[in-house]
Amino acid sequence: MIPRYSRPEMTAIWSPESRFRIWFEIEAHALDAMAEIGTVPAEAARVVRERGDKAVFDVARIDEIERETRHDVIAFLTHLAEIVGPEARFVHQGLTSSDILDTCFSVQLVRAADLLTADLDRLLAALKKRAYEHKDAVCIGRSHGIHAEPTTFGIKMAYAFAEFARARRRLHSAREEVATAALSGAVGTFANIDPRVEEHVARALGLRPEPISTQVIPRDRHAMYFATLGVIASSIERLATEIRHLQRTEVREVEEFFSPGQKGSSAMPHKRNPVLSENLTGLARLVRAATVPAMENVALWHERDISHSSVERVIGPDATIGLDFALARLAGLIENLLVYPDAMQANLDRLGGLVHSQRVLLALTQAGMSREDAYAAVQRNAMRVWEGGGSFLDLLKADPAVGDILPEAELEALFDLGYHVKHVDEIFRRVFGTGN
Repeated sequence: MIPRYSRPEMTAIWSPESRFRIWFEIEAHALDAMAEIGTVPAEAARVVRERGDKAVFDVARIDEIERETRHDVIAFLTHLAEIVGPEARFVHQGLTSSDILDTCFSVQLVRAADLLTADLDRLLAALKKRAYEHKDAVCIGRSHGIHAEPTTFGIKMAYAFAEFARARRRLHSAREEVATAALSGAVGTFANIDPRVEEHVARALGLRPEPISTQVIPRDRHAMYFATLGVIASSIERLATEIRHLQRTEVREVEEFFSPGQKGSSAMPHKRNPVLSENLTGLARLVRAATVPAMENVALWHERDISHSSVERVIGPDATIGLDFALARLAGLIENLLVYPDAMQANLDRLGGLVHSQRVLLALTQAGMSREDAYAAVQRNAMRVWEGGGSFLDLLKADPAVGDILPEAELEALFDLGYHVKHVDEIFRRVFGTGN
């Protein structure tokens, strides 16, 4: 199902009108090439191009013909002949349906990739802006959902930026992977069509000739494309899950923007839920659902069958439209995300300084204590804090095993939050380069 707020440019790629227009372009470019090499009259190619360019293909009429012929390409060609007249007899000479269908699919996937790339650019810009905005906003890092050591919210955003920058590079590669045209005839041998026709059509459509096809373009190309969309969806879910956790009432370090008049629950007027992040988690599942069918499409019988066709008619529009919607939603979420540094500081303070346990452990070992004894001493006092026993620093000062090795001033210096984030600028340089 197409999301309600899907971008018209993406949905238009998969409309019947767009599909039939691409089919005509393939046929017309093929005729132009045939006219150049002298296999069809130049006048026929001119008439087909002129009349087809002016035509508005009647989707209802094509559907009516297909109900009788049970063949979509033949239905289109029949309708084209109604528009063009006698010169239509030169259309589709030496071609087979897959030449049109597969080349069209390549065009659609390339156009979809270009829109998805623009989506990623918007998201990357939002992530970079928020990363620099909160570069020094210290917050607790968590492993297993439990307080670990301090980080900054800017680093969280920089991590996401780096991940989606990789996604953009992968998408570019996937676009190149599927940007091929095949007009090679019934079993890919060019028996009834000159290879120069394929070269001409590919060039006209911004594609490359498929080096070797078997009537169909090899489906490993498409498998890579949809796998890439699936990985991007997983990255969306990772960031959405992080936001969902950070918005939990007990954490509340960030929050999705809650607009005036918005309602969170039909029963509980106080609710402000992370609905956008939850929605993104679900959309990611749908996009990933296309990856396995795309991989299963690779194995066709002999030169080809049509088991892949029904799959691609679903996953092509569903995965690209769904991902387009998800990326736009995530970009908007990040652009408008509410960030609460005071809550981050409060959460940092909740465990009475336990976040500095590793620094104390290392200092004890560097002062001469064995690692085993140092670990035992630090853990012994840390467990008392977990059980509500007070300040970690105070407990360490009162412990003779620690105090005999580390004076109070040295212990206190180990509880400096700035120590944990001293390399933030270096991390940002690695992620964003020297400029900001």
